[in-house]
Amino acid sequence: MTKINLREQYPGFYKTDYIIEVPDEVAAVMKEHDRLEAAYRRRTYYHKAHYSLDRGDGIEYDALFVSMTPCELYERKVTMEQLHAAIAALPDKQAKRIYAYYFLGLTESAIAKSEGVSVASVSESIQRGLRNMETFLKNRL
Repeated sequence: MTKINLREQYPGFYKTDYIIEVPDEVAAVMKEHDRLEAAYRRRTYYHKAHYSLDRGDGIEYDALFVSMTPCELYERKVTMEQLHAAIAALPDKQAKRIYAYYFLGLTESAIAKSEGVSVASVSESIQRGLRNMETFLKNRL
């Protein structure tokens, strides 16, 4: 058992010394956290990264919602059109399975269960469909 002073851990809450005993594992985790926080402070000081995302000047919005240039928007549109054309060129089963797996986020086992087939056949169908899409896209470019 290790003794720690809660005033050092929570200075805003404890105004006087309050010493308790904690297991050694808890004390080790607390020390590691203190070391990591000190390292973070040193890193921000070294790299002069003294800013807060809570300043209200729009930095959060700019960091999360990067506006794209017209060229990037056009490129994304063309890419999506090519992707949809490649999926449309696939056989119906492959297209449905690829859509369910990549766009709906279903697992191969969930797709197999809903169709009443084996997981291996769904997996093979998805892989074959991806190869067909790759061939289709290579031939179009």
